[in-house]
Amino acid sequence: MNDDLALIDETLQGNSSAFGRLVTRYQDRLYNMLVHVTGSAEDSRDVCQDAFVQAFVKLRSFQRSAAFYTWLYRIALNMASSRRRRKKPTVSVEQHRELTGYEPPGRDGQPSEPLEQRERAARVKEALNALDDDFRTVLVLREIDGHPYETIAEMLEVPVGTVRSRLHRARMELREQLKGVLVAE
Repeated sequence: MNDDLALIDETLQGNSSAFGRLVTRYQDRLYNMLVHVTGSAEDSRDVCQDAFVQAFVKLRSFQRSAAFYTWLYRIALNMASSRRRRKKPTVSVEQHRELTGYEPPGRDGQPSEPLEQRERAARVKEALNALDDDFRTVLVLREIDGHPYETIAEMLEVPVGTVRSRLHRARMELREQLKGVLVAE
């Protein structure tokens, strides 16, 4: 985007408010993608902020052959991946239920529709988080953020064929994990 390049030039000439406009333009998109990749709003806020700081510090190394947001997403994905590797494992909702035996009661002995929807959403989120980082990332970028294969390939610095392959495997693994959960009633 030519407007991004103009803002980058202004930033490199010492106008830090120009970089602030880039942050405003991309922070919501970046944060939303990171929530799905990290599975945590708190981690996503931290990674998003760190990615913008890193982008500001490394702005002179930005190659203008790629779009700014592609470069920024790459920084954020790398940071999220590093953070995930360092982070200790957490207890899943299912594990918590098994450990505590706690199951919320329904009003009439049957789970209410909103409870079922929340449980289904929790299972989908859990299944997404269980995917390998490479598969989860490509699935989020394609299915949730709606990026074209070529953009994802550029973001991840892999061939388009690798994106297609990872996406296929991610969908298959997710489908396998969610058997019976998303069946229409």
